[in-house]
Amino acid sequence: MHMPVTRDLPLRFEEVRDLDRFRFALAGALLCIFALGARGAHADEAAKPAEPAKPTAPSLTDVLTASGVDVHGYVDTAYSYLSGTGTFTSGVADRVFDTEPNSFNLHQASLTIDYQPKEGFGGLVNLTAGRDARVIASLGEATSNFDITQAFVQYAHGPLTIIGGKFVTLAGAEVINSTLDTNYSRSILFGYAIPFSHTGARLTYAASDQLSVIVGVNNGWDQLQDANKQKTGELGVSFTPGKIFSLTVQGYSGVEQVSGGAFIGAGTHGLRTLVDAVGTYNATSQLTFILNLDWGQQENVTSLVDGTSIKARWDGAAAYANYQVNDQWRLSVRAEYFDDKDGYRTGVIQKWKEATLTLAYLPTKFIELRGEVRGDKSDSNAFVKDAAFFSGVSGAGITDNQISIGLEAVYKF
Repeated sequence: MHMPVTRDLPLRFEEVRDLDRFRFALAGALLCIFALGARGAHADEAAKPAEPAKPTAPSLTDVLTASGVDVHGYVDTAYSYLSGTGTFTSGVADRVFDTEPNSFNLHQASLTIDYQPKEGFGGLVNLTAGRDARVIASLGEATSNFDITQAFVQYAHGPLTIIGGKFVTLAGAEVINSTLDTNYSRSILFGYAIPFSHTGARLTYAASDQLSVIVGVNNGWDQLQDANKQKTGELGVSFTPGKIFSLTVQGYSGVEQVSGGAFIGAGTHGLRTLVDAVGTYNATSQLTFILNLDWGQQENVTSLVDGTSIKARWDGAAAYANYQVNDQWRLSVRAEYFDDKDGYRTGVIQKWKEATLTLAYLPTKFIELRGEVRGDKSDSNAFVKDAAFFSGVSGAGITDNQISIGLEAVYKF
């Protein structure tokens, strides 16, 4: 039987060439198939309509901004150390807010919501929570860690603006709002020469870009509920001839409660008058000088000397130098003098002086850190060093001076 012969000899040249041609043809065909398939897939994808973007709801901030409503605030926390007890021998606090001898404090957590168009009706609400709220609380409010610092309606038309409700005073170079001050501790004048707020009505007339006149009537100094039937009038003038200099002068006059209960008609009352002036000089874009002057008097005050009824007087001056080193660093110096001629404002007849040095660091536009050193000096032994003094303990210390250190952190939003 004839069997086929198995071929295991090498291929001839022609056969190898034909085989290579076949392989190349096959590879080319496969590439064409894949290319056509891919192009068809892309064509199908391109033919599909694009999916519409999913709608996103506007944020609360967007809605408020579009409506002209502004919401902002800050948190003010600090540590303070006093060499004394924080009180005068009269029992009156010898500082405004930082009264604890050695303590961390939440001074203010403040929130402001306002809508103040240039034309028409608007309003503002300013709420303050924290340690400072106890100090700025008006007569008629419960003394607590919460205060409605401002709440008023507003009407603006052309150069005229009218507000009605509760609002901060016109007087003073310093304010309750921590972010607008350059020192940690408040000045003597801020706490002892002027009021914090008023409840009533205020009219502002902008006669020009340089001159404004303010007229108002209110319940009096720090009174949500009037302590008597009489009202207190306010008059202010603001003059800003240019960017270099500005001057404000304001006055208050009205019958105020001198002593006694918290209800209408209780206690002693008498005419109280205050004149306050603040001048600002911008020497350069970095250096600013401020001078604040105050003069006040109160009728029907019982004399600390002989018990007779007198007209008590007080006056003082505070000078500031603020130097903005750069965007992040600022140096502030304050020196002031306060003459409580009859002891009506501090409970001690004294001439009181203080000097403060504050270094501020702003790592961002939202955060400000302040470090402060302050020295106070009186011409009498007015400061209590040891709380045992009030218990009549023999040898308990009183002194004519006090040293303090403060560290503050303010977050603005």
